[in-house]
Amino acid sequence: MDRQRPSVSQFVLKVHSRCDLACDHCYIYEHADSSWRGRPRAMPADVIEAAAERIAEHARAHGLSAVHVVLHGGEPLLAGPVRLRKIAEDLDGALAGVCALDLRIHTNGVLLDERFCDLFAELGVKVGVSLDGDRASNDRHRRYADGRSSHPQVMRAVDLLDRPAYRQLFAGLLCTIDIENDPVAVYDALIALRPPRFDFLLPHATWDLPPPRPAGSASPYADWLDVVYERWDGAGRPVPVRLFDSVLRTLHGESSLTEALGLAPADLVVIETDGTFEQADSLKTAYDGAPVTGMDVFTNSLDEVLEHPGMLARRQGIEQLSAQCRSCPVVTSCGGGLYAHRYRTGKGFDNPSVFCADLMALIMNIRAREDAAALRAVERMGSGEAADLEALATGCGSAEVVQRLAEAQLDLNRELLSAVGERALATEKDAAAWELLIELDHDAPDAVDAVLAHPFVRPWALRLLHGAASATDAGGLAEIAVAAALRARRGHRVVVPLRNGMLRLPGLGSVALTGDSDSVEVTGDTEGFIARAPGLAVRIGWDDGVDAPTPHWQPVRLVELPGWTVALEDTDPLRGGWFEQPVTKRLSVSEATRWAEDLAGAWSLIQHQLPVYAAGLAAGLRIVTPLCSPDGRHTGEAARSAFGAVGVSRLDSPHLLALLIIRAFQQAKLGAVLDRHDLCSTPLVGPMQRVYTNLALTDFWRVGRHTGDGKAARRAEKQLARLRQQISDAIRELTGSAGLTTLGERFVAGMASTLERVD
Repeated sequence: MDRQRPSVSQFVLKVHSRCDLACDHCYIYEHADSSWRGRPRAMPADVIEAAAERIAEHARAHGLSAVHVVLHGGEPLLAGPVRLRKIAEDLDGALAGVCALDLRIHTNGVLLDERFCDLFAELGVKVGVSLDGDRASNDRHRRYADGRSSHPQVMRAVDLLDRPAYRQLFAGLLCTIDIENDPVAVYDALIALRPPRFDFLLPHATWDLPPPRPAGSASPYADWLDVVYERWDGAGRPVPVRLFDSVLRTLHGESSLTEALGLAPADLVVIETDGTFEQADSLKTAYDGAPVTGMDVFTNSLDEVLEHPGMLARRQGIEQLSAQCRSCPVVTSCGGGLYAHRYRTGKGFDNPSVFCADLMALIMNIRAREDAAALRAVERMGSGEAADLEALATGCGSAEVVQRLAEAQLDLNRELLSAVGERALATEKDAAAWELLIELDHDAPDAVDAVLAHPFVRPWALRLLHGAASATDAGGLAEIAVAAALRARRGHRVVVPLRNGMLRLPGLGSVALTGDSDSVEVTGDTEGFIARAPGLAVRIGWDDGVDAPTPHWQPVRLVELPGWTVALEDTDPLRGGWFEQPVTKRLSVSEATRWAEDLAGAWSLIQHQLPVYAAGLAAGLRIVTPLCSPDGRHTGEAARSAFGAVGVSRLDSPHLLALLIIRAFQQAKLGAVLDRHDLCSTPLVGPMQRVYTNLALTDFWRVGRHTGDGKAARRAEKQLARLRQQISDAIRELTGSAGLTTLGERFVAGMASTLERVD
């Protein structure tokens, strides 16, 4: 596979070249290009098969993890269910074992019915719908050829997608802006339909055919969008809006979600009904034949398509922009706008966007609102919260500060569990477990909190809510409920699905069971609990398995040290997959004893040589997960979504084990800070982590410089100089970026101040 050469992962398949509406703003039929007239109405079988193979060939050659395919037109539903099934099945078959397929269809909605929705549910096809707002706004352009409104049919389609049986298919709404429409009416109409997301498109235009601009404003499209943004932002941003989210992301140094903004290289190829490869079909608005490559699925590979001059031009980032764009203060957000919108006869695409003034005003308006909101957020911070953040910026943080950080993490876990619970009630799966948790939260909240504080609860919940859960994750809610009931010493009977023959009790341990049952009934009491399945009844006492192995029960072992009690977690099936190194199997009694001894030595060193870190560590670090080191590389790691746990490989040196624990907990601590406070854009998280982790390591080696013998002191001095340089470089990277928020700037300043105090 070739991961170095340019690749493409987004494809538009023009499965039908005609449409059942006559929208007067359509770039396919109403603008410069007329190539649709000479193409087959529907994509033939041989084109479908060749297109699927070309996409799979490219994904395989470049090691792509996923490809994204949108079925488009014309109106793709005109292709009919039989043809659409073939397209989906051919794509799925060609990509099986190669990479994941994200398959979507974008439709005007007028033909969408239960027959299509059942097909899409079966095939896993998400559905996006074009809708320009309320009826008056939509009817301005989206009509049948005889002038009839399409709004009732589109509303019927959206209502269909909102049904529980089809809700998972709903990809979102796409609205083309007309500044004659009332922006508030348009937004309110869209948001009332409960779409999972939507987007606003600027109408296609060029310098040859510029967009309508009423007198009185230099940037009427920005003015229109600003009204919508204010309403969306004021409502708490209830759904993602791709245009706004892209501006926000690019302002923070992240990638855009749309080709219409940002400097990311073009990542889209169109396949027409006749099998020809084309560039982005928005180019049809520029001039007749603008998107043509002269290549097709039968003759050419996608690597050849990417060598087309038009594709190359759109992969050159800022270098392919006009001189005016390159010198613009918002170029990293705007990116010159949509490529097609730059066209002018005689100069080609070497121009700013015809919407240049609007894009500039929109981005500047959003930046100003974000800056004002950041200042308000800082002002709203109570003195206690501000003091906590200031203390954490030093790299340390007292026990009280870290405890409050842990409590904030618990609140996040509760919010996630509520979302999982709502889903359980809606689907009637795990409803009994959710109702038991509600009861226990009322009667024994400490028991529920103890389970929810288990670090591996959150990764499970996120995986479930993001649709990435495995089959064994389905019983997670029952596992949490039974663990809480057992901690509360309640006698509830709870049916819990097994994970490959293992009963998981988060924070308590695991029970290995034999037999063919895929679930067990668990009943607890003050002495222990019983797990029952057909032909099986296992009684577990609370003290069983701690000092000697038992056939079934694998309890979590607690290591109790002066001032710190930590769990040695080697039982939870969910502990793996979050660390770079693999987790160990269940430790033997002798192995667990050696781990406890090593932890005691490391903790003693931390207490005596790094007391400013010890108290916070004891308050926040509840679990050490033993890791393997198959390549001989010892590591200390934190899982980003599992605060309170670190993974560490065992060393014979308490000194280095202490170093690994400190480093890993610093990562966990900063992750919790970033969960609570918006400090920086995603690309800056790495440099932020380097600074924060290395600050603690400078203290570690500074102490070593003064306490070791001559050789150890020289080694410590060398490490200290290296770390100082790394921190300085990362701080320069952070402060030189546009990705820090106001609060982030203060946090980085605090870290820089701490570095200056290192002797």
